[in-house]
Amino acid sequence: MAGEVLVVTSKVKNYIKANGECNTAGETIEAISKAVEKILGDAIKNAKAQGRKTVMARDVAAPGAQG
Repeated sequence: MAGEVLVVTSKVKNYIKANGECNTAGETIEAISKAVEKILGDAIKNAKAQGRKTVMARDVAAPGAQG
């Protein structure tokens, strides 16, 4: 699944336009998708470290957060 787009392109573009009045460059979606992939990978590791097979909200750390 690595390399697969994990975000809805139209939703991201609409959000950026609505909240920043900016356009979205082509490579932006890929960069955001890679960031989401990293967050999800870390969440999976956190869940497994706690002996669970279910990823929970507490397993997802905000980008830049310690822990």
